Amino acid sequence: MTDKPAFTEKKFIVTFIFVTSLFLMWGVLHSMSDVLNKHFQNVLNLSKSKSGYIQMSVFGAYFIMSIPAGYFLKKFGYKSGVLMGLLLFAAGIFLFVPAANAFSFTFFRIALFIMGCGMATLETVAHPFAAALGDQRRSDQRINFAQTFNAVGTMIGPAIGSMFLLSTDNVHSTDLTSVKTLYVAIGCVILLIAVVFVFLKIPVLTDPHVNPVLADSAAVNVDVDPGRKLYQHKHFIWACAAQFFNVAAQAGTWAYFINYGVDVMHFSNEKAGYLMIVFMGMMVLGRIVGTSLMTYIAPNKLLASFACGSILMCLIVAQGWGWSSYIALMMINFFFSIMFPTIFSLGLKNLGEHTQQASSFISMGVVGGAFFPLIMGQVANHSVAQAYYVPVICYLVIFLFAYRFYKVKY
Repeated sequence: MTDKPAFTEKKFIVTFIFVTSLFLMWGVLHSMSDVLNKHFQNVLNLSKSKSGYIQMSVFGAYFIMSIPAGYFLKKFGYKSGVLMGLLLFAAGIFLFVPAANAFSFTFFRIALFIMGCGMATLETVAHPFAAALGDQRRSDQRINFAQTFNAVGTMIGPAIGSMFLLSTDNVHSTDLTSVKTLYVAIGCVILLIAVVFVFLKIPVLTDPHVNPVLADSAAVNVDVDPGRKLYQHKHFIWACAAQFFNVAAQAGTWAYFINYGVDVMHFSNEKAGYLMIVFMGMMVLGRIVGTSLMTYIAPNKLLASFACGSILMCLIVAQGWGWSSYIALMMINFFFSIMFPTIFSLGLKNLGEHTQQASSFISMGVVGGAFFPLIMGQVANHSVAQAYYVPVICYLVIFLFAYRFYKVKY
């Protein structure tokens, strides 16, 4: 019986902290896009369905950028991949200034798309980066731990966004100065992080996917048949599908959370925005609980249980039963919490030299978030509550992956 491996090694601690900070950063910007969704409904007079193009611009970038980012990662390594992601991220954010000056939703969508390209690059790089910083038997926990800080970022985003964009001073205004000020400040922070990363010394990594330790072939990420093509790994194909539907459900649920508070619960825009902090806090709690439970429960079993919980919550939310449904809406984020990193980690198991390329394809599955807010928006134009029937389909796919199709077969 082998000893339980360490969470990470001492030489990787500084690097792992930095990689974890990337998860935090894009969490902030992702959740701020949902606040931006409601702000543009107010300021640019957009319908709920048309505001869904915000998510389409951000998540659509994943479809375009994930595979090129994967090839870039394979050719130039983790550090160059992170720097490219940060620079694209900052470029998109700074384009908010001319977009606001032009008062153009189309220009904003271009800026959001470029920002999304930066996010796609960082996610493609950061997940296998975090997985590589230690023994593969703890990769699920390392990725979930890093994603916990992503969840913290999603709490910070609505707090900042509501303060600057949904305050009572700005709700009835057509002035986009607050948007420019906020995003320029964030862009400067991202550039500062990029400069710091340039001087960060990263220890030499012996990629465990390419040079596996065979002491525990059931637990270590080993490609026992290196001649197989990536598409021949069925658990990877199912992981791509599960991630597509997972992010689809997430994007739709987040995009109309504030609308649910306003239309169903009759809150003010600002109050609904601040309650999104609690909503994102439920995801932090879910990540903490989920990461702890993975010490005792197999990740796929926990994922299947959380998918069932999400289905039940969606059904309650769709009834519009006041506080009972609103609490269920909060709980969707608790159950959503472990899905993205767990699907990612299960999909990368035993892929050997295909791991980095697989990471880009699984990241590309995030494009699901580009279309679902549009579909939910069409229903939400008539009833925000009933729009939450739609994500049930997504969670059924995730359940099937976790219950049966996660298995690595040779």
